[in-house]
Amino acid sequence: MTVNIVLPVYNEELRIENGVRILCRYLEEHPEIEYRITITDNASTDGTGRIARELCKDNRKIEYIRVAEKGVGIAFRTAVQRNQCEVIGYMDIDMSTDLSALSVMYEAFCKEERLQIVNASRYHRKSVLVGRKWYRNLISYVLIGLLKCIFGMKASDAICGFKFFKKEAVEELLKESGGEAGWFLLIEVLLRAEKKGMQILELPVKWVYEEHTKVNIKKVTMNYLKQIIRLKKQFMEERKNA
Repeated sequence: MTVNIVLPVYNEELRIENGVRILCRYLEEHPEIEYRITITDNASTDGTGRIARELCKDNRKIEYIRVAEKGVGIAFRTAVQRNQCEVIGYMDIDMSTDLSALSVMYEAFCKEERLQIVNASRYHRKSVLVGRKWYRNLISYVLIGLLKCIFGMKASDAICGFKFFKKEAVEELLKESGGEAGWFLLIEVLLRAEKKGMQILELPVKWVYEEHTKVNIKKVTMNYLKQIIRLKKQFMEERKNA
């Protein structure tokens, strides 16, 4: 089984080389993991693309894709459309999620044929969360609470930047999902998977807060609220037409 590890990036010239080399070092130390790495660049205007192309020369298992639009959702959808691996998922370039999660994820897919999704959770009772600001945790808890209240979400975390899918499962879910360009697309995919009764493994992780995160928390939060309203209406329409 080969896993495609997608790294969405935008103007990450200061972090991309270190992040990719840390990831490659871990994978070299764990040769049991058959992998590809796909760097999806959301139209960066700095040196991200140049550095990514150099990294591809160093490792033939790395592919670089330039995407014309900004947004993690678009980046991941593009990678899925080109993917040939049995499992595909994404990670943050800052490597906030402890890389031991890769080994657990890979072994889980190898052992459990019916498993379709591995969803990492920072808020699982066995997870370790290091250095995250209290206000970011508060906002995340509120958003997760809304998702549970409005959609009956079972997952303890829908936002953590570490999700992996069987190829056929994610293709089906993305086909049914809306055209959201940003992070909420991955939340919608998870909610749709729960509605379908797909087999999902919630994975506790060690997660270290990155001080230089590029996420605009206010902008992202407002978009989440807008997308929650949109998806609720869409689910109601789908239920009527079922």
